[in-house]
Amino acid sequence: MDTPVEMSQTIAYGSHSAQRIYCYSPANPAASRGLAILVHGGYWRAQFDASLMNPLATDLCSRGWAVANVEYRRGAADSAWPDPRDDVDAAIRAVTDSAWAQQFSGSRITIGHSVGGQLVLLSTAPVDGVVALAPVTDVARTYAEDLAEGAVVEYFGAGRPDVYHDASPLQQTHAGTPTLVVHGDADLRVPLAHTHDFVRQAQAHGAQIELSVQPGMDHVQLIDPQADHWPNVLAWMQTRSG
Repeated sequence: MDTPVEMSQTIAYGSHSAQRIYCYSPANPAASRGLAILVHGGYWRAQFDASLMNPLATDLCSRGWAVANVEYRRGAADSAWPDPRDDVDAAIRAVTDSAWAQQFSGSRITIGHSVGGQLVLLSTAPVDGVVALAPVTDVARTYAEDLAEGAVVEYFGAGRPDVYHDASPLQQTHAGTPTLVVHGDADLRVPLAHTHDFVRQAQAHGAQIELSVQPGMDHVQLIDPQADHWPNVLAWMQTRSG
């Protein structure tokens, strides 16, 4: 994994080599804006790891945020659902309870991209805000539309409606934590229509959820801190910090 800034420490939250949290402290911990917990995507495939979030980690640290970049079990050869969900939930709890995190004041915000967005939306760990960047919200629909080169069949297997239901934020209740969903209208990996339906349903059930649609933006641009959406994400995070 490429190191975005000097790593403060690594927290193990399980015995598997993938159950790790890479922690980065801002230059002035006493004046931190809060703790940002990053969860990467990659459609549950093992070759995609936490280094995908390094550009965001670097940017957030430079702006005074402490950063916890979460790795989790993934890949059909090495895990099965609900391992990724349970790992991310455990990782969020482990890092927020850690002695390392206690030195930072401010809010606790989870930021997930793609499947990472799925996982932070499914988490029940207590945080102050959730940012979901082009999240996978409907596994059954992802399967039916054969998205990401058959990623659902590859990881979950074919024709498993109960498992798809369990893995879909669309099918869960989202009433408590303030949430920002960001999605580009040029995204071919996770269609914007999925997010529209998810947000509409969540709002109908009383969720504190906002949607920001980014014109011309594709799937990968959402993890580029130089892209147009990022200042608005930072501003939203700051509102959670008081």
